[in-house]
Amino acid sequence: MSLLVKIETTALGAGVTKHPPEDRLIEGRPEVTVWDQDTSHGGRVRSGVADLTEGTTHSMKGGDCEVVHLIAGVVELTEQGGETRTFRAGDSFVMKPGFTGIWKTVEKVRKVFTVIS
Repeated sequence: MSLLVKIETTALGAGVTKHPPEDRLIEGRPEVTVWDQDTSHGGRVRSGVADLTEGTTHSMKGGDCEVVHLIAGVVELTEQGGETRTFRAGDSFVMKPGFTGIWKTVEKVRKVFTVIS
């Protein structure tokens, strides 16, 4: 098994599609499609690609950390008690453990992610 993993971002086939829980919805009916591509450390580290359609939700990381690189789209993140920050295709960011705020997908997003639990 190689310790070097390429994350594919095109020609992904069928992913797993779901909607955010009702108690996290603020606006719209966003849909999330995920293509998990690698897991390690007993499932505590997970990487892959996700598409998100337009909508606004409460985002709560709890004890997880998420590293994101946007391939397409525009998202506005507002940390609780903070200002709104806009991220576009080509931008990368980290939502640290304990992050609580609002995630607004302004234009359909494709992101590469790594979640560390």
